Amino acid sequence: MLGTLARRLRWLGYDAEYRRDLPDETMMQIARDEDRLLVTRDRSMAGRRGLRSLYLPSAELGEQIEAVQAAIGLPPGPPRCTVCNGDLEPLGHAEASMLVPPYVAATQTEFARCLRCHRVYWPGTHWPGLQSWRALAMP
Repeated sequence: MLGTLARRLRWLGYDAEYRRDLPDETMMQIARDEDRLLVTRDRSMAGRRGLRSLYLPSAELGEQIEAVQAAIGLPPGPPRCTVCNGDLEPLGHAEASMLVPPYVAATQTEFARCLRCHRVYWPGTHWPGLQSWRALAMP
């Protein structure tokens, strides 16, 4: 229900786990075990005792991000993998050129790779829009 929010929070540099393949009870236990804030649009789940949770009444992404940032109270870090939440490391052009399409290797100079799932990132055509969005969302 909040996959887009999780991806955007990761892009902003927040450690945001997202699992839609688990039952609610399992997700709540993981949140307790890892001392995570469980962010949900399910009012009854957010009201459970012994659980740090944040209920998001709004379906609007910008409002959701503002609510999460206010609840966390911490500045974001460097961007994380938007797929698996892993840390990103710089990747040299020579190594990246073997992992990306030829056109990307020929036109891009900066790359990063996820340490967890090994996905490769580069500043594509969507980069300027994401950068301006990130600047607006930074507290």
